[in-house]
Amino acid sequence: MVNDVKRTISIVLLMFLSLSVTYAGDVAHFINLGFSPDSRVFMFAQHGITQEESNPFAEIYTVDVPRNRFISTGVASREYDVPISPGQDGSGALYSLLPEVRPTIEEYEVDHLYQGRLIYLLVNGQEPRPRIEFRDFETNDSFTITMTQNARGNGPEGSAAFHLDVTAQLSDGTEIAQRVGRPDYYRDGVNRYQIRQVVAGPDGDSLIIVVERITDSASGRHIRYMVETLTLR
Repeated sequence: MVNDVKRTISIVLLMFLSLSVTYAGDVAHFINLGFSPDSRVFMFAQHGITQEESNPFAEIYTVDVPRNRFISTGVASREYDVPISPGQDGSGALYSLLPEVRPTIEEYEVDHLYQGRLIYLLVNGQEPRPRIEFRDFETNDSFTITMTQNARGNGPEGSAAFHLDVTAQLSDGTEIAQRVGRPDYYRDGVNRYQIRQVVAGPDGDSLIIVVERITDSASGRHIRYMVETLTLR
């Protein structure tokens, strides 16, 4: 009986250590905060715990979807110098930051329940590809997204730029091709990018492409999120 207990404890410790290695680094959580009633404004957040200081942080962004840029009051971020208990994920920082963007939420009538539909997701463990093809089974529209990226340097001292070529074959036979992103804008501290998910707006015309910004360093993987947006019609 004692040996069984010891064996169980050993297995749990090994699992814990394995998870600690797997999630070493500074990985944010992406949160869809919803659209405006006309789907022309999209709000999202990310939160987590910084690796260096172990501080909870949160960032909230509000995007003009057709223009693919932040609105004038569209960026809010905070890092909180407070103790973190085991098991926390930094979500408290998001809850603390949300009241600060209440005027923006009210101005654009962002509805946290109006989140659109997830039509593509890169599953954890799945190998990311520079070209993805998928279908929106509700509208029968088909999409191909090709990511082109370039990098300079390595680790936190590196930088990388990318753009996306998006082709949509709509159910009515219309084909749309658009390019989004900034191919000549190298973001400092980023080594590479990958598409994490694609969200169709509630209006059926808006597309939100969620992109991971990745830095691989000796201390682990660091991930933050950004979006590229476009309208189909």
